Amino acid sequence: MSELVTGEAVALELRPARLPSRALAVLLDLVAAVAVYVAVTIALVAATASLDEAAQTAISIALFVLVLVGGPILVETLSHGRSLGKMACGLRVVRDDGGPIRFRHALVRGLIAVIEILMTFGVVACIASLVSARGRRLGDVFAGTLVVRERVPAGQAGFVPPPPPWLSGRFSGLDLSAVPDGLWLAVRQYLTRMGQLDPQVAWSMAGRLAADLADRTGAPVPPGVPPAAYLAAVLQERQVREARRAFGHAQAGSGGPVAGAGGTAGSPGGYVPPVYPATAVVPDVRPVVHPVAGAGGEQASPPQDGPGGRPSTGFAPPA
Repeated sequence: MSELVTGEAVALELRPARLPSRALAVLLDLVAAVAVYVAVTIALVAATASLDEAAQTAISIALFVLVLVGGPILVETLSHGRSLGKMACGLRVVRDDGGPIRFRHALVRGLIAVIEILMTFGVVACIASLVSARGRRLGDVFAGTLVVRERVPAGQAGFVPPPPPWLSGRFSGLDLSAVPDGLWLAVRQYLTRMGQLDPQVAWSMAGRLAADLADRTGAPVPPGVPPAAYLAAVLQERQVREARRAFGHAQAGSGGPVAGAGGTAGSPGGYVPPVYPATAVVPDVRPVVHPVAGAGGEQASPPQDGPGGRPSTGFAPPA
C-alpha cells in the first residue's frame, strides 16, 4: 500500500494503480482521442478543400497536436486528474503530496506521453511502470505525480473501528513524525482483524503495538486507556492530520469536516470523515483501572475473564 494519504485514502485505502488498469485507461483515452481526431479531420478536410497542399499539411499537424496532445492535458487539468479512461477504471492522478494536480503537472505528463506512449507505442511507459515500485511512468516521475485507485472492492477494504468518544481529540498534541509507515500499517491491520483473534492474543498484540507507538511518539500510553482503544485514537488523529495537510489548513477537529482548498466541508473538493455504520460504533466504555499489587500505583491491565472463561480485550470489535 502506498504511503500517500489523501482525504479519500484515509477512508478507502487508496493504492497505486497497477499496469493492467493503467494500460486499459490509456487505451480508452486513445480511442476517444482518435475518434475526435478523425471526426474533426473529416470536417476540416471538407472546409479546407480549396487551400493548397502546404496549408492543409500545416492544419493537419496543428490538429494532431491540439487533439492528441493538448486534449488530454486540458481534460486532466479540468477534471483534476480524471480522464475518460481513468474514470471508467476508477483511477485518478494526484500529486506526490496527495493534492490534486494542476496545469503544469498535466502539461509535463502530456508532453512526455508523446514520447513514451505515442512514439514508442507504450513500450517505454510499460517498462518504466514495471521498474517503479509505485508503478509510475516517466511522465509521473518528472511531473511529481502518482496514479492511484479510487475504488477498492469492499472485500479488500477492512473496516477500522473508531475510538471511544471519550478518546477523540485526546492525542492532538502527539508528535507523529517519527512513526514509520510500516508501524502504521501494522496498527491498521490489527484494528481491522482484532475481532478474528483470540482475546488474549489480541490483548497481547495491542500491548506490543501500543508500546512501539508510544516509543516513537515519546509519550507513554495514558493510565487506564486500553491498548486497542489507544491505537484507534492515535490512528484517527493521524487521519485527521493527513486530511488537513492534503486539503488545506482550514479548521478541523478530530472527526470533524475539513474544508479543502477552494471548497467547503461536504463539497467534492473537501474532506468529509467516513460515516461508520451504527452497528459498528464502539460503545462509550470508560477505562477501568486495575490495581497492581506492590507497584505503588495503578495502571491498565487485562480485564477479568469474560464469557467462556477467556479474557476480553477491553475494546469492542466491530459487529
